[in-house]
Amino acid sequence: MRVVSLLPSATEIVGDLGLAGFLVGRSEECDRPAGVAELPVVSAARLDLASLGSRAVDDAVRDAVSTGRSLYAVDEELLRSLAPDLVLTQDLCAVCAVSAGELCAVDVPTLALDPRTLDDVAESCVVIAEALGDRSRGEQLATRMRAELAQVRNAVDGRARPRVFVAEWVDPPFAPGHWIPELVELAGGDCVLGTRGEPSHRVTWDDVRALGPELVVLAPCGYDAGRAAREPVPDLDADVVAVDANAFYARPTPALAVGARQLAHLFHPEVVPDPGLPQRWLRSAHTVS
Repeated sequence: MRVVSLLPSATEIVGDLGLAGFLVGRSEECDRPAGVAELPVVSAARLDLASLGSRAVDDAVRDAVSTGRSLYAVDEELLRSLAPDLVLTQDLCAVCAVSAGELCAVDVPTLALDPRTLDDVAESCVVIAEALGDRSRGEQLATRMRAELAQVRNAVDGRARPRVFVAEWVDPPFAPGHWIPELVELAGGDCVLGTRGEPSHRVTWDDVRALGPELVVLAPCGYDAGRAAREPVPDLDADVVAVDANAFYARPTPALAVGARQLAHLFHPEVVPDPGLPQRWLRSAHTVS
């Protein structure tokens, strides 16, 4: 089977399923599983955002969306030449990847994914596997993800819950949505301003201060811990830590279970060992690095 994935999370899931050999094309942002960088790039961002701070990125994205310009360019000629049996894409977020509607001009079979909760993410593993002809692999992967999440939940059950704000964007700040509030609650925290299953939404740092979080987690979509740590954060009466959102929080893949374990360690280090994921403390009563 020949598969083109224009969605980094779907590409990663195909790899987790052990079916990376089906992939014949990718988006520019697809960086996992190993070896995927060798595949032809079928879609790429129109804007070069890598060197910009989050305020400049937000301004550029808002300008593009307000004028109806797509943030991504699709090489339609290359896509046709690859003759895929299936194209994996999404309809969840116009900022994150090519949407299914942008492929109307290319007559190719398309599977659009739209997970909004942790259970949706697990189920998307089954949906992708079934589309690739091996549903049982997806069921096994979904079962493993749910089991890993349950282990985290059980480890912190009954513990006092710190108040936590997860910034899905920093300048301006965005309160968390979709599966992120679930991750916080599952890991033993009380999610400030977030709403499970709903899109992230813009807030102000004054809104955050008013609710008095004990910990602020910087997890801007698409950023690793180092880039997130360079973002400007105002003075807050809270510990502040940056994490690798791109790998363990923003993408709807089974790796969210590892992100949940990191959060549980940040909230309850006395019962949950450090899983060793990247983190950068900006302010902490215990550690600054």
